[in-house]
Amino acid sequence: MYQKVIEDIRRNLSENKDLNRKYLISQIEIYKTHEYSTEIIKEISRMIWECLTPEEQEEFARIVEEENPIKETLIEAEFYIQNNDYKTALEKLDSFLKTHPKLYENDNVNEYHSFSNLLEELIFNEYICCEKELRYIPDSQPLEDMYYAYGFLLRDASRLEEAEIALKEAHKLNPVSTKIILELCDIYKMRAPTFNKFYFYTMDALKYAYSGYELARCYRNLGFYYYEENNIELTLACYKHSLKYENDYFTKERIKQLESNYNIILSENDCEKILQSKHIKLEPDSFIIENLEQLAIEYENDNLYNQSLFFYRLLYSIKKEEKIFNKIKELDFKTRRNKRKI
Repeated sequence: MYQKVIEDIRRNLSENKDLNRKYLISQIEIYKTHEYSTEIIKEISRMIWECLTPEEQEEFARIVEEENPIKETLIEAEFYIQNNDYKTALEKLDSFLKTHPKLYENDNVNEYHSFSNLLEELIFNEYICCEKELRYIPDSQPLEDMYYAYGFLLRDASRLEEAEIALKEAHKLNPVSTKIILELCDIYKMRAPTFNKFYFYTMDALKYAYSGYELARCYRNLGFYYYEENNIELTLACYKHSLKYENDYFTKERIKQLESNYNIILSENDCEKILQSKHIKLEPDSFIIENLEQLAIEYENDNLYNQSLFFYRLLYSIKKEEKIFNKIKELDFKTRRNKRKI
């Protein structure tokens, strides 16, 4: 039904963009009470955008950029966060999100998402995919970041139920963001009667993780979970494997304490075998590593060194290979040299 309406509207469009705009505006009025009114009006709005001249589109984009309450509110909140004034930052986001209508809500036809980088989009398409038509939230509308910051601040204020709701809004927008998933894990660690949700969300984060820091946090989470399950051997295996990705002082001290208390010493090989016996993967899937490498190389070939460095650094945090480290030094030198030329 929805598709037929859109096809009928498109069929009546002409070469005259001014007439098309008037016609499309009239169609909004006609279909505002339709069963699929939300979806139809969104699509008509896109058609109206296509009827604008490049100059009109540019002017509209400029106005949107100048009058951008989401971006302005987030920048203001981040200023207070950086100055450790979490109370004021929370008040700013509280006030904004409770008084402004929700934007980019999924409907019967469209699914709205945002991604921090191209790799996240590739991971999303590989592991989840859209059930409906994918619509991108513009970078100028950082809703995912806003809900994440709001959830973080609510958690810090011990408003855990509200924090979970805010973070789930962020997670809906970007289901493969390990940053968001791990923040949810922290909530389930604090408030759930059991650690089931904590475990399952940690396994989700491990599935999508593409940095050494994220992987280390996932393995530390699993170490905590298995300690609560009284499986000390598996706890040690998780903690020791996390050190492969992040040389964390507190984790090393925890390992020493457990080894001393329980008289268990595991080699690296022992740890890997124990994790594999529980079907816990030891590193990111080959899909993630291959795309990290490909994106780093493609951006380098296009002389986009900052973007290339971003992906090479992620790759190094996982693989710790000398050739990747040397490539980072080479690109870093090129980036600094280009800045001096400017």
